[in-house]
Amino acid sequence: MRMKRVAAVAAAATLALGLAACGDNGSDEGTGSGGESKSFAAGSTMERLNKAQAIKIGTKFDQPGFGQKGLSGKPEGFDVEVAKIIVKELGIPEDKIEWVEAPSKVREDVIVNGTVDLVAATYTINDKRKERIAFAGPYYEAGQNIMVKKDDAAITGPDSFADGTKKVCSVTGSTPAEEIKKHVKDVATQLVLFDTYDKCRDALKGGQVDAVTTDNVILLGYIAKDEASFKLAGANFTKEPYGIGVKKDDTDFRNFINDTLEKAYSDGSWKKAWDDTAGKFGAELGNPPAVNRY
Repeated sequence: MRMKRVAAVAAAATLALGLAACGDNGSDEGTGSGGESKSFAAGSTMERLNKAQAIKIGTKFDQPGFGQKGLSGKPEGFDVEVAKIIVKELGIPEDKIEWVEAPSKVREDVIVNGTVDLVAATYTINDKRKERIAFAGPYYEAGQNIMVKKDDAAITGPDSFADGTKKVCSVTGSTPAEEIKKHVKDVATQLVLFDTYDKCRDALKGGQVDAVTTDNVILLGYIAKDEASFKLAGANFTKEPYGIGVKKDDTDFRNFINDTLEKAYSDGSWKKAWDDTAGKFGAELGNPPAVNRY
């Protein structure tokens, strides 16, 4: 009888140890599907997101090569892959990302209002936007260009709009829309604005406008999908450094993202993200841009 009691106690102890091991939530143990508990400063955005094991990210849903909804129903592209690199460093599994569509005109709003935790959406860093939000990065430098119909020989660059006869399309709230205003003769009659570049592309194809202007890499994405219809007209005429948008005063989060970007430059994950997405359209990646730790 005594031997049976000893055996029972030993078995119970073994079971308890086994359960404790299974329930261990140490820093190296997953907190979910692909999640990882990490140590971050108390009260930081990084700590909050890691504990929640969830994150909301704003991106474009209509940008070939950068952020475009695929057959999976989720966005795909370089911006998306860069965001995933940041999410991995936070210890959050990819399936816990909630992707929120963030067209140009609402990008600052969704950050300020807390709708998303960050925005990665072909987001040019500039001083006007810094009045409302902050940027980590840049992680890529694009340049504004013009897309026209394949058989168009009349438009060769931004100066082609100076005669006041040609219409050009861009997106409300975008840097290209503001830049092209410097080159048209009459903004009211020549500049056509939509909320997405897909609508600009359709307007060009349908003959409602003569050109579309935005960053070269976005246009190259459209051209790659329909080379028989479109081409670029001339060379890039601006520099557009893309950054990750976060809340204005969240310096710690911005520094964390900058550290993550620099790590991605050195470990090859940044280049792989490009090669797997926008790099397929023929655009050049170039050297990693220096992050701006302002």
